Amino acid sequence: MTRGSSISSFFKKLSVKGSRGKTGHTSQQKEEQVEVTGSSTDQVSVPPAPVDTAKDTHSNEAPTANVQQEDELENDSEGEDTSGPAEPVMIKEMDGGDRPPVSKVTIEDFDLLKVLGKGSFGKVMMVRKKDTKKIYAMKTLRKAALVKRNQILHTKTERSILQTIKFPFLTSLTYAFQTPDKLYLVMDYCGGGELFFWLKKDRRFSLQRARLFAAEIVLALQALHVHDIIYRDLKPENILLDLEGHIRITDFGLSKEAVTGAGAVGGTKTFCGTPEYLAPEILENKGHGKAVDWWSLGTLIYEMLTGLPPFYDQNMQRMYDKILNAPLRFPSFISAEAKDLLTGLLTRKVPDRLGSGPTDAEEIKAHPFFKEIDWDAVYRREVVPEFKPPNRIGSMDASNFDAEFTTEKPMDSVVTTSLSETQRDKAQFPGFTYNEDTIEEVSSS
Repeated sequence: MTRGSSISSFFKKLSVKGSRGKTGHTSQQKEEQVEVTGSSTDQVSVPPAPVDTAKDTHSNEAPTANVQQEDELENDSEGEDTSGPAEPVMIKEMDGGDRPPVSKVTIEDFDLLKVLGKGSFGKVMMVRKKDTKKIYAMKTLRKAALVKRNQILHTKTERSILQTIKFPFLTSLTYAFQTPDKLYLVMDYCGGGELFFWLKKDRRFSLQRARLFAAEIVLALQALHVHDIIYRDLKPENILLDLEGHIRITDFGLSKEAVTGAGAVGGTKTFCGTPEYLAPEILENKGHGKAVDWWSLGTLIYEMLTGLPPFYDQNMQRMYDKILNAPLRFPSFISAEAKDLLTGLLTRKVPDRLGSGPTDAEEIKAHPFFKEIDWDAVYRREVVPEFKPPNRIGSMDASNFDAEFTTEKPMDSVVTTSLSETQRDKAQFPGFTYNEDTIEEVSSS
């Protein structure tokens, strides 16, 4: 990043060229994600979910539980255009022409060091590239699981966003490759662990700590929004920390491209996200746009300051009802400026929500809660975080991740469920291969 560069220069260009930080990767998801569509009704219809279960995964409600419930059900036929772009903008694997072919990387180019997380479709491992000795995070995805759960389009979207947008507070892609049975995404490693890990440990954050995290998240979401991408899954599990204490948003599986509006106009209708952080317009299936990310931001800031999301309930249906109807209440220690910010972000009527106007994030950045923030300094990563994650053994330290996973032997598991011929036709990922080293060599030649 060029010293003296400003955040305004990035957003003015509306280009894919930007600065990137040092770390970032995708870890496991601990909370249930749901995705279904249907007609809008007054009665909120929810997918099957555990009620009053002791296996809740929230950091401060049941801190010892780590349950994967990733029921990402997709049925886009009614509410959302599933055709999407013919193919995400990717580097094509060429055999000739004016550009040299992409230099393919395989699993054999990496030492597998630690398991960082596991999910329904695969796992994330810390790896070391054999020739450079650099440490990365590698996300592996089983094609059979993706086909079975209708996640092909989502995976292509995630792959496209990871490569396309380079920004200090967003995860970006270094290598991508595939085998007949698996996909592999290799990203920079974030040694500070998940924000979820630290919320579970510290219960809640100081105002100063939460404010800087929030500022970096605002810029990350703004970087997506200027490219007409909504994120739709902001939560502590999807925010990573590098060893300097800066954030990196990860996991773009539920993101949606080509969304131009804040609300239903220019938006989409798919019911998706993680229950605690869902915006009312998603629950009501009225169509949604970029403003859903600002609702989720409000929920996350509230959680960072208090220890729990504002409408949290172990009973899923009651929680949805609270999101739609319950008054917003604050503990006595929340400052007036924080209350005003959260009230603006957690406004149920989309046109009245802070950030829903034509300037998007600029409304939020101008709020008095952020009056002490130098946005250009934040963008340049010059603001020193109050909290710096511990680093015990250097670049290979995985102590900031859950020991449930890091104690497991890392291996590239053999796929036992083979794809049928029909499934293989669906599980085609042309242009998936990516090598950032090759691209940089081409651009500098």
